[in-house]
Amino acid sequence: MSELLIKNVVITDGSKVDIRIQDDRIIAVGPNLAGEGETIDCSGLMALPGFVDLHTHLREPGKENAETVLTGSQSAVRGGYTAVSAMPNTNPVADTAGVVEQVWRLGKSAGICDVYPIGAVSAGLNGEHLAEIGAMADSAARVRIFSDDGKCVSDPLLMRRALEYVKIFDGVIAQHAQEPRLTINSQMNEGIVASELGLTGWPAIAEESIIARDILLAETVKSRLHICHVSTKGSVELIRWAKAKGIAVTAEVTPHHLILTDELARGYDPIYKVNPPLRTSDDVIALRAGLADGTIDIVATDHAPHPAEDKDCEWASAAFGMVGLETAFGVVVTTMIETGLMDWDRLVQVMSINPAQIAGYGDQGRSLTAGNIANITLVDPKRVWQVDRESLVSRSSNTPFHGSTLTGAVVHTIYRGALVLKDQKLNGGGNVSNG
Repeated sequence: MSELLIKNVVITDGSKVDIRIQDDRIIAVGPNLAGEGETIDCSGLMALPGFVDLHTHLREPGKENAETVLTGSQSAVRGGYTAVSAMPNTNPVADTAGVVEQVWRLGKSAGICDVYPIGAVSAGLNGEHLAEIGAMADSAARVRIFSDDGKCVSDPLLMRRALEYVKIFDGVIAQHAQEPRLTINSQMNEGIVASELGLTGWPAIAEESIIARDILLAETVKSRLHICHVSTKGSVELIRWAKAKGIAVTAEVTPHHLILTDELARGYDPIYKVNPPLRTSDDVIALRAGLADGTIDIVATDHAPHPAEDKDCEWASAAFGMVGLETAFGVVVTTMIETGLMDWDRLVQVMSINPAQIAGYGDQGRSLTAGNIANITLVDPKRVWQVDRESLVSRSSNTPFHGSTLTGAVVHTIYRGALVLKDQKLNGGGNVSNG
């Protein structure tokens, strides 16, 4: 039997408590607790339920030079995540029971956070035929979310069939909303900056038209739809309308879309090249408002690691994507808490409770009360720190936040009662478990 005692920590209602953990569960929460085993003095820190990411690219199998399930898990733990969801655009694609079980077992082997595979909607992500959705759902991985992320399920008939199929087991289709015919060779947000730079624009309507279509399909089928990485003001308005009608749609926003705009592309630095693209300041304002008022349900990182050679090149040749697991909390605190748009209870909703509920991750997103599994993130809500790409735990360093100053830092991460990140010293690393 193992024990861990967290002393003098603040919870979201402002009270200071101790949290006693035995094996993998919280056994007591209150003042002046005593216990055996390791004790951590968390004076000045806040305890939150472990973060849950519904949109993580772990790259394994097939792209291990960018990330592996182990290094991605370590990056997640560094960012306070106790569960991540591995996107299927690997090589081979996670479109069969065999591949999703491989990813699931690699996560179990790493053993420092839950790794839940997301299955492909279409075979090979080709958008022509449904993947082995039933077999993946029945596999050891128990897949419940399906997505062709990186590509849009653009065929409305295939999308309808997928929505109908997952109803059998209360699954979810997570759509990458991008009408392919409207984004041929697109490089960045369509607008003034793209015109001045001579780069092919990526219109907002390419995202919004797919969201509108899929909302109507979800209403017709009475199935669950999740919209990945919402990036435009119009998309927020469509989702708000759908929710007002009672349609079963949920949505996510990335940390980078809460703070970065297309103006950053003026230097042609591919670190700012991402799918969907960085939009305008008006879109950023709308996304923040949508996250604050519940139109957008969750923050999801879209952690997209790439080796240096895929970003250290001219813009047109560079890969889309940014790493995000280790900076997500700081960005959300800086953009939403420090600005007064959100309180700490809402942060817990969007980074822990809601993603766990959408995905059905029963041991995640639980309150810090006796009897629940001890998945806990301990943070310093006021610590100001500077992002250094060289200190990232991820195998890749393509962060757009290098040199940026953020408020809010993850200090310890506890996964199923085990201290998997201890006393993180930002820019100097932290003791991350190897599983």
